[in-house]
Amino acid sequence: MAKASVYFTLDNLDGKHDGKAIKRELDTLPGVLSVSVNPSAHRVAEDFDTTGVQSDRIGQQLEKMGCEIMDSKTEDHIM
Repeated sequence: MAKASVYFTLDNLDGKHDGKAIKRELDTLPGVLSVSVNPSAHRVAEDFDTTGVQSDRIGQQLEKMGCEIMDSKTEDHIM
């Protein structure tokens, strides 16, 4: 299993309600290992198995939910 993390900065992340909805939705993607949402910093972090999903697919899901991505960064984990 190849692991990676992706970090998104969102323009329109508002409070716990949006954070919970984002976490719930991203958790349904295949290969997702964990999702962390920080509404005050407008950031979403996700650890994932790259054989199940890619960072661009995660970004597409966020955009489909109406989130505006301002910035993103992906880090591969070397084991």
